[in-house]
Formats: sequence, structure tokens, C-alpha cells
Amino acid sequence: MADLLQQHFERWKAGTLGKSVAKMPEQPERTVTVSDQPIETVYWPEHLRDEADRRDYLDRLGFPGEYPYTRGVQPTMYRSRFWTMRQYAGFATAEETNQRYRFLLESGQTGLSVAFDLPTQIGYDSDDPLAVGEVGKVGVAIDTLADMEILFDSIPLDKVSTSMTINAPAAVLLAMYIAVGARQGVPADKLTGTIQNDVLKEYIARGTHIFPPAPSLRLITDIFAYAAEHVPRFNTISVSGYHIREAGSTAAQEIGFTLADGIEYVQAAVNAGLDVDKFAPRVAFFFGAMTDVLEEVAKFRAARRLWARIMKERFGAKDPRSCMLRFHTQTCGATLTAQQVDNNITRVTLQALAAVLGGTQSLHTNSRDEALALPTEESVRIALRTQQIIAHESGVAHTVDPLAGSYYVEKLTDRIEADAEQYIKKIDEMGGMVRAIEQYYPQSEIERSAYQYQQEIERGQRVIVGVNRYAIEEEARPEILKIGEQATRRQIERLEAVRAKRDAAAVTRALDALEERARKNSSTDGGGNLMPLILDAVETYASVGEICGRLRGVFGEYEEERN
Repeated sequence: MADLLQQHFERWKAGTLGKSVAKMPEQPERTVTVSDQPIETVYWPEHLRDEADRRDYLDRLGFPGEYPYTRGVQPTMYRSRFWTMRQYAGFATAEETNQRYRFLLESGQTGLSVAFDLPTQIGYDSDDPLAVGEVGKVGVAIDTLADMEILFDSIPLDKVSTSMTINAPAAVLLAMYIAVGARQGVPADKLTGTIQNDVLKEYIARGTHIFPPAPSLRLITDIFAYAAEHVPRFNTISVSGYHIREAGSTAAQEIGFTLADGIEYVQAAVNAGLDVDKFAPRVAFFFGAMTDVLEEVAKFRAARRLWARIMKERFGAKDPRSCMLRFHTQTCGATLTAQQVDNNITRVTLQALAAVLGGTQSLHTNSRDEALALPTEESVRIALRTQQIIAHESGVAHTVDPLAGSYYVEKLTDRIEADAEQYIKKIDEMGGMVRAIEQYYPQSEIERSAYQYQQEIERGQRVIVGVNRYAIEEEARPEILKIGEQATRRQIERLEAVRAKRDAAAVTRALDALEERARKNSSTDGGGNLMPLILDAVETYASVGEICGRLRGVFGEYEEERN
């Protein structure tokens, strides 16, 4: 076994690692400790004496950048390039958010992450009666392409990767992004970033859905097909466990339900006739990071290994990229406390550390004051500096998967993987995730876990520093960011001006064409991909509400039914 492992290591070093380093060299400052002791790219059983530790190494762990990707999807991970540092941001109007983006980029952020307000997320315009009191409050208000043009004003889309947290209207916002790129002279095939586009977790844990599952999956697979041809560098979905964890799930539930969602999307695309290796390399994931550092590290490692097996064995993926679970991480907002808000800096640091030790590809760190309001510039800067200090000063980014071989971490990785696999098996037996959601299975499991967790806090069995232990009297709260109603007035005024200026007949023609195609089933009724017609509508300055309204008229709205 020792000889076999050595042969595999030498092959990996000359092949996978060698090709990676030739393309993206390791940075010298990341190859030594602060005391100038050398650090290997990766540590493996050769660095251990016990032959028993080598037995299942290749099947369970392997080498970074190779199946089963337990140890990371890239051969050098952060020795060559750090994770993308994204700070999730958006508030009020496009002008204010554009200013925040420029501030973050000047502060060293390496990727943008767009937060949209609730009306945008559920497909309503800012002047809709249902939008009253919500415009620009938890994200930026985007009604038409005019807003998107302002949002990315003076931000070169060929040099910045943008993640957009948008789900039900994801096709509309992606179309707007493509159109803004075109206006900047950036072709669609040069755009990079991610749209969340994960509606199943909305039914499970979040609630910003619009359409029922079947038409929602049609929109998602249309995006897969369109982007594979026209926007090949864009991640067409970010299957999201973050919101499942925020709702109160355990680590194993987060992985199990998230990967089951991923299976549903891949199967829907395959059923629609797409080649798995054509779209799967652009399927990404999004997880939360809690404060239990070692459990989170094990969770990320288990997720990579389990997804690699699913793609290879269930879907027959041949392209290695199809088996790579690439993920963004956000530190968990549900762990932040309104009491003693500076304690949140420590919580976020531990959570960010877990994400890096677990091999994340991009990271958002929450700000200390987010339990009170949207973060101030000072709080955002501290959150970003937290990532930068971990990257440049902690040393944890200087070798790949540094906790591998820990008896505890390896056992916990196996346990979480096995528990998650049981959830996936149960969902398969129910007929897939859509059927499981209809039977309220994942929702009830999460509710049970959330209730137990809260009971432990209230009984004092689980300590939350500053809340149920070490509490103090606080006389003053920090200054918070407030969104005034004037932002709503400005947004509605711009929307009215756009409607007055645009070619109304062109808007109507584009919306009529979209509605007609939406009424046809793409597989049996001569219908086609909806993305080109959504893009046509966007370019006439049709609004999010108008486009989603036409689709609502065809597809209907999803209403949860509990058995």
C-alpha cells in the first residue's frame, strides 16, 4: 500500500499539481511559516508512521484537485490564489449601493455580491401596493435595466465576478446583467459570477418563491441551457444550504437537503435533454458556517466527497469538473446577537476560519451590527479585514486541507456524510425533493432541530455569550444604518420616468412574445427556451414586475399545503 500511495503521489505531483502550478504559481510567502519553516503543499500518510492510517486514503481522501475531492477541488488551493472575498451588500437605490460597491472594492474586496430588496426578490415593482414599506430595506431595489446600469456604473464587468442572490426572478436579473455587460462592451462569454437560482430551498426554508415547482424547474433548466452556450463562465445555480442552516437545521441536514436539491436540478436538466457534462461544471453551492469550527470543517469535506460520488455514480459524469463541489460560504447571521454586538466579531472570525479550513471558494463575513440593521461602512470594513487577516496572517491558507488526518475531523467527516446520505435515501424513496417538499418532510425535520436548539438555549444547556450567560447592562447601542422613505420616492420616480421614456409598443410586443412561449411546454408543445425572450423584454426596459407578472399569469403562484 505504501508503494501504491507513493506512486499516486508522484503522479499527482507531476500531473495535477504540476499543471496547476504552471498555470498559477504558488506564492512564496505562503510556503513557509512565520518562523521560516517550510510548508508542504499537502500533507498525506507519508507524513504519518502508522500504516493503518494509509488504508483507505485513496478512496476516501485522495489528493487535492482529484476525485473524490475531499481534500479540495484545486491542487494548490490558497497557496496560489486566495478565495474570492465577497461582502454581500445592497440597500436603498442603485446609486447608494454602487457607492458601497466602490468602497468595498477600494478596501480590497475581490468580488461583488448583490443583495436585492424583497419586492425584487418576489417579482414586484417598487410602486406595487404589495411593495409598500419594503423598497430598498433589505437590499437594493431593481425595477428595470436602468437601475442595473446605475448599479454597475464604472464597475468593469470583465474584471469583476458578481454573485446575485436572486431566485424566482433569476432569469430576469441574469438577463439584465448580460445587457449591462453588452452596454459596457463586455460580451456575455466574458462575464463571470453566480446567480443563486435555487427555488427549492425557498419552498423549504426561506419563502421568496413565485411559481410552482414545475415551471420553476423549467426556468432553471432554460438558464442552464442558455448559459452553457452564451454565458459559459457564469455559475448558473448556487444550490443553497445556507438558508436551510439559518432556519435551524443540523450540519447533516444542511448537506443532505442541499445535495438532494442539487440532485433534483441535475435530474430535471437531464430529463430536459441536456448533457450532464455540458452544464454540471457550472453548478455551484452555498453553505453557512456556524461557530463549531471542527464540525463545519468536517461538513464541507463530507459534502465534497458525497457530491463527487453522486455525480459520478448516479449521473455518469465524465468531466472531472462535473464532480467538483465548488462552494461559497457566508458566516451565519442567525448566530449574531443584538446584545454586546462586538462579540459578533469573534463569532464571525471563527466561522470564517472554519470556511477557510474547509476549503471554500468564496466567502462573505457578516458584520457585527447585522442583528440590529444593515451594516455601516465601518462594520463592513472590519468584516472584510477579518478575511484579509485570516488570509495573510493566520498561516491556515499555506497548505491544503490542514486538518486532514485528525482522528476527530476524519471521524466527523464520515459521520456527517453517512447521516446526510440517509436523508438523501429517504428523499429518493419519497420520489425526489419536490415530492418530499410537498409532503413537508424537510421542513418538519428542520423545525424539529430548530426547536431543540432553541430549547437548549433557553434551558441554559447551550451557552450564548452575552445572552444567557455573561450578560451586562448596556446603556448605548452602536450607530446603525437607516434607510429613509426618500429612497422609495426616488426609486418610484425613476421607474415612472423610464416608463414614460421607453417604447411602450416594443415593451408590449416583447412581453406578448414571452407569454406566448411560456404557454407552450418546451418538451412537448413546440415551445423553446425562455431566456432569449426574457433578454428581449429586459432590453426594451420592461420591468421585473411586468415580466414576472406575465409569467404569473401563465404559471400561477406556489401556495404551500401542509398535510
